[in-house]
Amino acid sequence: MAGGKETPRQKLIGMMYLVLMAMLALNVSVEVLDAFVVVDEGLTKTTENFTQQNEAIYREFARRMAENPVRVRPWKEQADEVKERADALFSEIQDLKHQIVFRAEGTNTDAIDDDGRIIGANIRAKENTNPPAQVMLFPEGNMVATQLKNSIAGFREFLTGIADPRDEGIIQAIETSLDTSDPPAREGATVSWERHHFYYMPTIAAITLMSKMQADVRNAEADMITYLLNQVDAGSFMFNALEATVIPRSNYVFRGDDFEASVFIAAFDTTQAPEILVGQYREIELEDGSIDYEIVGRADTLPVEQGKGIYRTRPATLGDQRWGGLIRLRAPDGSFISRPFESEYTVAESHLIVSPTAMNVFYTAIDNPVEISVPGLGADQITASINNGTLRRVRGSEYVVVPARTGTAQVSVTATIDGVTRSMGSRNFRVRSVPPPVATVAGQERGVIARGVLLAQTGVLAEMRDFDFDLTYTVTRFTVSTTIGGFLREEPSTSNRITDAQRELIRSASRGSRIFFDGIRAVGPGGEERPLPTISFTLD
Repeated sequence: MAGGKETPRQKLIGMMYLVLMAMLALNVSVEVLDAFVVVDEGLTKTTENFTQQNEAIYREFARRMAENPVRVRPWKEQADEVKERADALFSEIQDLKHQIVFRAEGTNTDAIDDDGRIIGANIRAKENTNPPAQVMLFPEGNMVATQLKNSIAGFREFLTGIADPRDEGIIQAIETSLDTSDPPAREGATVSWERHHFYYMPTIAAITLMSKMQADVRNAEADMITYLLNQVDAGSFMFNALEATVIPRSNYVFRGDDFEASVFIAAFDTTQAPEILVGQYREIELEDGSIDYEIVGRADTLPVEQGKGIYRTRPATLGDQRWGGLIRLRAPDGSFISRPFESEYTVAESHLIVSPTAMNVFYTAIDNPVEISVPGLGADQITASINNGTLRRVRGSEYVVVPARTGTAQVSVTATIDGVTRSMGSRNFRVRSVPPPVATVAGQERGVIARGVLLAQTGVLAEMRDFDFDLTYTVTRFTVSTTIGGFLREEPSTSNRITDAQRELIRSASRGSRIFFDGIRAVGPGGEERPLPTISFTLD
């Protein structure tokens, strides 16, 4: 079963199930059949536990819905639909289990109690392999097992469609637990999902298998509703701790420019607009001994947008400027709480700003874009130079740096102000070599690959992964090798393309053989040829 860590009980039941299925292929003894009863009872108990846990999550949805319906409603509505579909699929499987028991025991049986629960110990025809096939593998062309498979697949697609595509963990967990693909072929023979689960399957084994399906349904339901509940408060503040936060666009402001800052409670609630007052305040003690704050004298009220107050002023003097006030927010009980905030900024004369637009490092042998500017000065007033390589202006404040060697590089800037050239300072940067590319075939560096997939590839690619620059490397040569009949066979290529001889070598290799792409060389910027690591595949 997928999703989260399994309990020791779940792990034990899963291991017993696998062992019993293996023993079933060898011998259907009374002991094996009785063991299936034990496993089925364990799966039923596990499913009941999942159901109880899920009900607790649904109650938590209802509680939060009452507190904040605007935020919770979209997620609760999805959770309610998950419950509805999970219940329907669970009932569909339970009804099929009943049909199998009735087919094996007759309708007047004590193997199903008044609550509809199946008592495996009371099934007398545990070893009978006909009932599962008679119920599930008919009618021809529209088998009940196929209908069940489609129901499971539909539930799986519904759940994975809810999750954000970037949340790969929850999607993979659901796809694994609700997998309806055909089992791997054995000795060239392909068996459908339907026949694999219900053909020549003892009645008690089929019942146990379907109990596992029900447990997987409840497990997937738990994964999804837990995921949805987490989305309710994703990126929002739970108000268990309040802290006033001030984020200025800049702590330095030049004379004549505006100062702008964001003032808010971290993390803020966009469904409630706080009152933000800028001015002097004082601390007061309330009758219950708690501390509160109040404004002293005149105060300015800031405009609030999406929970953020925007403070804007234009300072007239140089030096440090201090400001502050109170943030007042309505509490759940309707009262107001106040939190003080203070901040400061510095008004200074113009100074140098050098900002690499890609990253805080230069790379040799390639163009590194850099923006160089001095606030308050035009681009035509600025001159820049570098002590390692070349620096040329592209347009305005945009430059390109091409370092000559690794180590460090210093960018120095001067400005012409009123006819006088002044130094505006310098900035040191690290210089590194461009990292090597990664050689891939079919997007892989190693692992298992199907023969057909490998033969469909046109060549070997050199990819720059996790690198911020758009660089292209081209593979110039490589060798394909493998062992055939106990002898190593090799075929070279003098380009990035897989040759006909190499394809024939791949076709000749047997399944499970190791295929190597080695001796790979690639040429990148500047014409430098670089060796790339070997690609190793196991042929499927």
